[in-house]
Amino acid sequence: MKPKRINILGTPVDCVTMSTALDYVEDIILKANKPSSILAINPEKIIKAKKEPLLLKSLKQAKLVIPDGVGVVWAARLLGLGKMKRVPGAELMPAICERAAQKGYKLFLFGGKAEVNARAVAVLRKQYPGIQIVGHHHGYVSKQEMPNLIEKINTSEAEVLFIALGSPTQELWMEQYFPKLKNIKVCQGVGGTFDVIAGTIRRAPLIFRQLSLEWLYRLISQPRRFFRQVALPKFVYKIFVCRLTQ
Repeated sequence: MKPKRINILGTPVDCVTMSTALDYVEDIILKANKPSSILAINPEKIIKAKKEPLLLKSLKQAKLVIPDGVGVVWAARLLGLGKMKRVPGAELMPAICERAAQKGYKLFLFGGKAEVNARAVAVLRKQYPGIQIVGHHHGYVSKQEMPNLIEKINTSEAEVLFIALGSPTQELWMEQYFPKLKNIKVCQGVGGTFDVIAGTIRRAPLIFRQLSLEWLYRLISQPRRFFRQVALPKFVYKIFVCRLTQ
């Protein structure tokens, strides 16, 4: 069943939970006759999308836009737009992998450094026995090499493609290359999730996640993210303005 879609500051997001998102992904795999994108949204990306028309276009065209950031869930509730739960992309991808292992869906992993990509594949194969990862490739591919990669994805007969190129690069890649993909039904942009699976980047401890403070842990552990996080106060301010003018 297609989830309810709302708009926060002009950017789409779907009212889902992990369970309903996963069921909808499987429904897409079973019924789609062309690639459908799954993208994640958080306050930072909402602010960025207001300045980058191509990113906003990709989000609007996505089949599923998951509320990856707790700020998105908070804003939806404050504005009375709909109820949802946070669906981190770093958790949805493994959930899709588990479902794929059970149902026999074929997967392809594209992106990240070569050693990270290979390690993520090895971890997933160990964690989900029977999983069919029919191909993988690192993310350092030139424009001239891209036709060969597309051919590799097509000949693998993969149905699910995970792309870890970072945002907005992965969204723009989908925009450009979707028409050339023959068998892909679902394509999820997963950002740094390969690094998390491979163990090169640690997610926040469980207590931070339970308290919806994963963003704070990431800021403390990666101070270079500070300038990216300046979008948060802008987001909060704009949400309160919207609430007061309703």
